[in-house]
Amino acid sequence: HCNRVLIPHLHTQPLIPLREQRIKSMFYHAYNSYLDNAFPYDELRPLTCDGQDTWGSFSLTLIDALDTLLILGNHTEFQRVASLLQDTVDFDIDVNASVFETNIRVVGGLLSAHLLAGRAGMELEPGWPCSGPLLRMAEDAARKLLPAFQTATGMPYGTVNLLNGVSPTETPVTCTAGVGTFILEFATLSRLTGDETFENVARRALRALWKTRSDIGLVGNHIDILSKKWVAQDAGIGAGVDSYFEYLVKGAIMLQDEELLTMFLEYDRAIQNYTRFDDWYLWVQMHKGTVSMPVFQSLEAFWPGLQSLLGNLDSAVRTFQNYYSVWRQFGGLPEFYSIPQGYTVDKREGYPLRPELIESAMYLFRATGDHTYLQLGLDALESIERIAKTPCGYATVKDLRDHQLDNRMESFFLAETVKYLYLLFDPAHFLHGGGSEGDGSWEEGGESGECVLGAGGFIFNTEAHPLDPAALYCCSRHAQDQQELRDVLLSLSQPAGKSGRQSKPPAKQTDGPLPGQSESIALKPGEKKTPPLLTCPVQPFRSRLSILGQVFTDNT
Repeated sequence: HCNRVLIPHLHTQPLIPLREQRIKSMFYHAYNSYLDNAFPYDELRPLTCDGQDTWGSFSLTLIDALDTLLILGNHTEFQRVASLLQDTVDFDIDVNASVFETNIRVVGGLLSAHLLAGRAGMELEPGWPCSGPLLRMAEDAARKLLPAFQTATGMPYGTVNLLNGVSPTETPVTCTAGVGTFILEFATLSRLTGDETFENVARRALRALWKTRSDIGLVGNHIDILSKKWVAQDAGIGAGVDSYFEYLVKGAIMLQDEELLTMFLEYDRAIQNYTRFDDWYLWVQMHKGTVSMPVFQSLEAFWPGLQSLLGNLDSAVRTFQNYYSVWRQFGGLPEFYSIPQGYTVDKREGYPLRPELIESAMYLFRATGDHTYLQLGLDALESIERIAKTPCGYATVKDLRDHQLDNRMESFFLAETVKYLYLLFDPAHFLHGGGSEGDGSWEEGGESGECVLGAGGFIFNTEAHPLDPAALYCCSRHAQDQQELRDVLLSLSQPAGKSGRQSKPPAKQTDGPLPGQSESIALKPGEKKTPPLLTCPVQPFRSRLSILGQVFTDNT
C-alpha cells in the first residue's frame, strides 16, 4: 500500500517495554490520585484535587478501571478493589442514572472483571464463570435498568431512578445509541446466568429501532421511544448513534448472530452511499440524504477500527489517515471539526482525553503491522503528558487551541484511553490471544472444569471492557450440549420395548426411505430435524477458528 508510511527505525522491539512503562506510570498517576482525593465519588476533579458524582453514585472510576488493573498485570490491587466494591457499592439508592452509561461502564466493567477474576488469582466459586459475586453485582445493576425497557415499543427510556424506576415525568426522547447499545452486556448476562430476560429486552429494542429506519436506510440521532417519531433527523456515525452500529457488529461476532450482521451491512451500504465523502463521514438528513453538517466528531474515530473487524481495511486505513491529520494539527481530537474549514467548531474545541482514535490504531496495527499506528500511540502519549497532566491526575482539555484545562477526568480515561494505549504497544498480550502472560493463555471453567476459557477472540464493549465469548458458550451452549448428550445416551441405554422411539406402532413397510433417513430434505412447518440414533456427539463449538479476534463459523 503506497499510502502507508513505515517507520521501522523509530520502533524497534526494545523500545516497546519503555512505552509500556510510561503508560503504566500514566495510569497510576491518575488512579492513585483518584483513590487519594476522590474515592468514593464517581470521578476525580484533577484541578481542585477532590471528587464529584456524575453518572450515579457508585465509585464509577473504580469500577471502570478495575479490569485495566489486571490488564496492566496488577493482580493484588485487582483483588483488593474487587473485594472493596463488593463491600461498598450499593445499587439500592435514590439516584437518577443514565441507562446507557450505567450499562456500558458499570454492568460492562463488573462483567469483564468477573470474567477476568480467574486470571487475577481470585478464589472462584464452583461453576465459575456461570456464578460469582461480581456477576451477581452486574446482574443487580442491570436489573435496576430493566424498568426503562417496559415500554409499548420495547425501546428504553434514557434515565431511570435506581430505587423507584422511571419517573412519570421522564422525557421519552433518547438518542439512538441509548436504544441500541445493550446486546453485548445483556446477552452476556443472560448466557452466564441463564435468565433470558436481559437478552430478550436488548433484542426487542434492537428490532424496534431497526423498523424505524428511513426509506433510504438511515437512522437519525434522537427518537421518541413512545411514538417512534424521529426528533433529530441527522444521520451519521458519531455522537448519539456510534455504539449502535458498533454493537451490531460486535454482537454478531460474539453471539455468531447473522440477524445482527445483516442489519449492520444494510446500514453500512446506506452510510457509504449517503454520508461518505473523500473518506470522511458527514452528517446528512435521514430521509433525503442531503448534507446537514459537514463535521467530523471525535467520537467517529472508532469507525476505522470497526471496519477492520469486518475486513474493510483499505477504506479504514484512508479514514484513519484523515482523522490522524486532525490529531497532528491540534495534539488531540476536538469534539467537532469542520471539514470544509479545516478547523475547530465554536464551543466544541475540547478534548476530554477520549480513546476512539487510539482504539482504531490498536485494531489497525493488529491487522496491518504498520508502524504508523505506533506513531499515533507515541503522539497520544506525548500530547496527554504535555497538555493534560496536573499534580493530581489528567484533566479534560477545554480548548485545544490554547490548551486550557477543565476540572474533570472522565472515568473512560482509565477504562479505555490508557487500556487501548497499553494494548497497542503490547502485541503479545493475552487479550490479543498471546500466551506470554502468567501460566498460559487459556484457563478452565464450568461445573467440573470442562470449559476452555480465555483462548482468544475477546470482544470489547464500547467502554473497552473485554468479554470472553467462550464463557457465554460455557454457561449456555455447553450445558445444552451436555444435556443433549445425556438424553442420547439415556435413550440408547433403554430397552427397545421401553424406548420412546419404539412406542409408536410400527409403520407399514413400504419401499420408502430406510429408518433414520428423512423422507424429504425439506422439513414440514414446525418439524424439527431429528439426529440419526447413533451419531458421534461432538461439541458444536461456535468459534472453531479464530484469527486475530475474527471468528469464523463452521459453515464459512
